[in-house]
Parts: sequence; structure tokens; C-alpha cells
Amino acid sequence: MAEVKIRALQKAYGAVKVVHEVDVDIPDGEFVVLVGPSGCGKSTLLRMIAGLEAITSGTISIGNRVVNNLPPAERDIAMVFQNYALYPHKTVAANMGFALKMARMDKAEIDSRVARAADILGLQPYLARYPRELSGGQRQRVAMGRAIVRNPQVFLFDEPLSNLDAKLRVQMRSEIRELHQRLATTTVYVTHDQIEAMTMADRIVVMREGRIAQQGAPLDLYDRPANTFVAGFIGSPSMNLLPGVSRGGRIEAEGLSLPAPDGAAEGRRVIWGVRPEHLELDPSGIAATVVVVEPTGSETHVVLRIGGHDAVAVFRERHAFRPGEVIHLSPRAGLVHLFDEATGDRIN
Repeated sequence: MAEVKIRALQKAYGAVKVVHEVDVDIPDGEFVVLVGPSGCGKSTLLRMIAGLEAITSGTISIGNRVVNNLPPAERDIAMVFQNYALYPHKTVAANMGFALKMARMDKAEIDSRVARAADILGLQPYLARYPRELSGGQRQRVAMGRAIVRNPQVFLFDEPLSNLDAKLRVQMRSEIRELHQRLATTTVYVTHDQIEAMTMADRIVVMREGRIAQQGAPLDLYDRPANTFVAGFIGSPSMNLLPGVSRGGRIEAEGLSLPAPDGAAEGRRVIWGVRPEHLELDPSGIAATVVVVEPTGSETHVVLRIGGHDAVAVFRERHAFRPGEVIHLSPRAGLVHLFDEATGDRIN
């Protein structure tokens, strides 16, 4: 196991920069998730850590070694890919032990490591099977087992669950997290799914256009997003964001008068934000027209029109709202967010 340090890392293809001056410290044993929309640079960053992508400038250190010029085989990392990358003509046991065999490791040691990984992942009954005889979840476990047997200093996961169905993704999320708790190996995990990021990470690094928008513990990002991008990306449904102007301790937004936290200078153009679950029914609150009602069983999601803007409210209780109905809502005290309209940065 080892810490990973990334300093002033850049990646460019000709004149086009795709990763800009990225700095990240990953302590030994931490589970860090790189998250962001497609094209934000998260997979490129992971591939640079792995040695699969050349670095334009900056440094990557694993343990006490700068690994910029080391090939992947010498970085003491193990990578789990989205598409499993299993050999179809080899058994589960042979797939898991292949890298060790290529390293000319003793057969008894290979068998011991494969057996231990199979025990950890529940693969003992499948060691003699071929990949075509396994389900998607079992194939992903084999890919994870192939990484585990190498006892690497760092695990790298590149969107490993994106090919699985929704129910299996939830199951595998728990299994990967449990695996990390057992092995305590430094892990860098890439996903575009912010629910995966929130439920799995010790720390999240949110990327946007090749830069870090914010990094921190999942609930810190959720409760205090540094900017409107993170506010809109972390959370499902995402935060409601309404533009307005600060006047007299309120936010005036297209005929609405919204409660405001401290921090907005008089006349400042701002973005007013509130999480959907932090809106409550209040006869004296903001008027909102119901557009769509989406019952999920445990919650009711209500799509609304507030002052010309779309918004969402989430209720734990069941309500028989109808499209076109006007309801009144107020944000919970102390849970309103305020951002500068020009920069998108947090004010309060």
C-alpha cells in the first residue's frame, strides 16, 4: 500500500489541453473517487496514474517514487476495467493467476493467492469455469480477483460497473466497498455516476473540463458545494438554482421574494439554491405550480414551476398533488445556498 501524490499534472494533445494543473493527495489506504461528466478528464487522469497515458507535465508519485517514466508493469498498481478484459479461453483460476504466471511466480504461491482472492470474492465454486459461463457480476469479480492476487500498492478502477444492470450495480458497489475495508489498499475509482461516488468514497474529486471543481468528503460536498457546478452535479435530484438580485435581505427573482442567508451585498446578482428535500409545505411560502408528480415508493418527487423556472421538491410523505395545482413551499431554515451569478462561486 502507498500514498499517491499528483502535482501540477497536465495533459495536452497538441495545442488542446485536457487536464490542467491538477493537484491531488491520496493518503495510504484511502478510497478516492474521481467523478464528473463525460469528457471532464477523469479517465485520462486515471490512465496517467496507471502509465497508460503519457504525462505532458507535472509529477505522479506512488509511495516514495516518481513514476512518470515507469511503464505500467513497474508501478505496482492493478487496474480493473469497464469491459472486464478476461481471456475467453482460460478458466477463472487461469485468468486470475495469469499475471503471476507471466512473472514466473512459483505455482504453489499462485494457487495460494488465487484461492485467497476467490475466497474473498465468493468465486471458489467457479474457478474451473470459463468467462462465457459466468454472469456479468461474476465476470467483474474475476477481474477484481485478478487485481487482488497481485497485492498491488494501488487499485485503479475505471467505471467498472457501467456495463451492469441497476440492481447488480447496487450490489457490486457494496462488494467493492467491503473489499476495500478488508484490504485497506489505496484505491482510485473513476465514475460518471455521482450516486456511486457518494456511497463509495472516503473522498470525492469532482472534475470539470480538466480541472478540479472541488474535492472533499462526500457529505461536505453535498452540504457545502463550492460552486454551482458541484451543487448541480452532486445530488439526485440536483439542487434547485434560481437567479436573482439581493435586495433588503431577500433575493428578488422574477417576481419572487426568496429568503436569503447572510453574505449577499445589496444589489449583487446571485444564484439562490436549495436542495429538493429541503423544501417544505408552508401556506405562507413561495407559490409553485405542480407540473409532474413522480411517486417512487419511498419518496414523492414533484416537478414544479417557480417564477418561470423549473424546480423539484422531494417529500417523504405521500401527497395527492395534481398537475396544474398551486402549492406553497418554504426552504428549511439555514439550508439555503447562495452563489455569485458571474463566477458561480459560493458566497455564504
